[in-house]
Amino acid sequence: MSGDARDFNNMVTRAVIKFFVLQGKVPKEIHAILIETLGEHAPSYATVKNWVAQFKRGDFSTCDAPRPGQPKTVTTPEIIYQIHKLILEDHRILAKSIVEKLGISYERDGSIIHEDLDMQKLSTKWVPKCLKAHQKCQWCQLSEQLLELFWCDPNDSLSQLVTMEETWLYHYDPETKQQSMEWQHSGSPCPKKFQVQKSAGKVLASIFWD
Repeated sequence: MSGDARDFNNMVTRAVIKFFVLQGKVPKEIHAILIETLGEHAPSYATVKNWVAQFKRGDFSTCDAPRPGQPKTVTTPEIIYQIHKLILEDHRILAKSIVEKLGISYERDGSIIHEDLDMQKLSTKWVPKCLKAHQKCQWCQLSEQLLELFWCDPNDSLSQLVTMEETWLYHYDPETKQQSMEWQHSGSPCPKKFQVQKSAGKVLASIFWD
């Protein structure tokens, strides 16, 4: 029966491996015991083998060795505020830029953005036109009128409708979804982007629906 792994953090597991090394057990034996005891929470065989090799070299420390140039990873209200400020100033800022400016790790940056700030990066949704408030109101009124006609005669109302729209299609290189991604809070509406800068070449498209 596998034991309760809640009390077996990395430090404790490494201490157990060191104990078995002092008993003269080989990596396969140690890994088999850990699998039997901890089940899916047991470390991989490669991890066990690496720690066994370290202990056999005479290094009995169970702590991770400090990495040269490793950025600080402490989460403080000040760091959270600074990351949030950078994102609000530029919603398309790259994680690499945040890491370089604040000197933190990628893991800490991602944890703060997704867990502390509850934000995620979303692709913008392309819309053909930026309607003003009164235009949106007109479209809403027209939709309500059409809906009333539909409920009066559901069978024939749709067959009597023909809609038409025309627009200029300009030649341009559209922005990719990756390029348009922005950081947004969880639950925020999808950001929108409107028609990009127009070029000299264009063609008129007339579209009909019935």
